[in-house]
Amino acid sequence: MKKIILTMAAVFAVSFANAQDKKESSEGFAKGDLFLTGTAGFSSEKTGDAKEDGMTLSPGVGYFLTDNIALVGALEYTSNKVGDAKTTGFGVHAGVKYFWTPASKFSLSIGGELFLDTMKDPADVKTKEIGLNVPVGLHYFVSDSFAITSTWGGFGYSSNDNGGDGADKTNKFNLGLDMSTISFGLIYKI
Repeated sequence: MKKIILTMAAVFAVSFANAQDKKESSEGFAKGDLFLTGTAGFSSEKTGDAKEDGMTLSPGVGYFLTDNIALVGALEYTSNKVGDAKTTGFGVHAGVKYFWTPASKFSLSIGGELFLDTMKDPADVKTKEIGLNVPVGLHYFVSDSFAITSTWGGFGYSSNDNGGDGADKTNKFNLGLDMSTISFGLIYKI
């Protein structure tokens, strides 16, 4: 599924980039650059008559304070449906990223991100989760304005109130550099 999404993103970015007027190359980032970013995901699983569908949309924005450091922010919407039971969520994410070789066509980044996510389950129980992520990212410019981006692994900590009202909190810590948590997206440099 991830290969299909990456291929679709690459085809979209390359075809859009080729439609743009040719101008002097300015691939990469520099101080003062503003960019829009976004990721989308869909999953579907079926065992017998049991079916589970999930979707995530996460548009974001970033601004380069210096040649290497960008402030980033994103909104996130999630939906998961198991049979007739639907869980929805909304999140706000904000942080900073450090880019090595940001003016190049290819760049590596590491970031720090705080987030607040809320979820509502089929029984109308609302949960809140706060946390910190330190993701690693790769970014590749396919044109002057468009880049394919990926993030994975890193360090993460979160605390979920499990609906509050005296419920025990769930505290989660993870450290992973494997490729099982990779996500892909697009960047549009304004």
